[in-house]
Amino acid sequence: MKNGSGSNVMMKIDSPEICTLNRNVKIVLLVVPEMVKTGGRVQERSFPRTIGHESTYSPQMIRAALKNEMTVMLKSSPADLVTETDQKVESMIISSIKEKFPSHRFPFVAVSIGFAVKKELEFGIVYSCVEDKMYTGRKGKGAFCNGQPLKVSEQQDITKSLILTELGSSRTPEVMKTILSNMDRLLSIPVHGLRAVGSAAVNMCLVATGAVEAYYEIGIHCWDIAAGAVIVQEAGGIVMDVNGGPLDLMSRRIIAANSQAIGQRIAKEIQVFSCERDDAE
Repeated sequence: MKNGSGSNVMMKIDSPEICTLNRNVKIVLLVVPEMVKTGGRVQERSFPRTIGHESTYSPQMIRAALKNEMTVMLKSSPADLVTETDQKVESMIISSIKEKFPSHRFPFVAVSIGFAVKKELEFGIVYSCVEDKMYTGRKGKGAFCNGQPLKVSEQQDITKSLILTELGSSRTPEVMKTILSNMDRLLSIPVHGLRAVGSAAVNMCLVATGAVEAYYEIGIHCWDIAAGAVIVQEAGGIVMDVNGGPLDLMSRRIIAANSQAIGQRIAKEIQVFSCERDDAE
């Protein structure tokens, strides 16, 4: 991953499988900050189609280049090479996305990658694109942001706690009534405040940094929270179901908090509404 100076950000994870993810997501990560600078609104379903189209065309460019003499340059070391074709492919994809989505401006967007073995989460990577913050966590190895260790807040007073949540994507009256009721119940404790950033992955990373004490939501998906769950726990926090029980990654509901005490106090106020499980057939 590249930081603002163009150099590679090293992740505190010593696995070659994880390191290969850098190249696979690099192009999307580079284009998002540029889209925010110039503006643009991504229409639902259009963005994946654009990426898919360019992903099928770029291999043709690469195969054609292999038949000719290639210009090879060094990046960070003699073992880290970049070809002229790499740069052309990258430029082609970025130009295509910017052309189709010229005015997206909301800065809190992220790429989130979680990895599990037999349903046990092992590592997570969250890249907050516009902030240029790379969050990483590996089971038993700690959590980091741009290489710096993360630690959750030590605040144990719910009335002094800042809580994150989201309104979700459903706009059915019953669901919205429950979501707003849950917010009202927490504000009546009273908690210090409620905030909505718009990204489950970023929300969980903010818990891990100690910027906020907790995040809860019903209706998100496993891919929204898998990476963040590892990062929060490795930063000393906890994750649980909104009913106060163990986290079920496929249930589409979560509380991530700096401590059991804060998490359980939030769970006490949450009214649950039903969501189809992510593993439902």
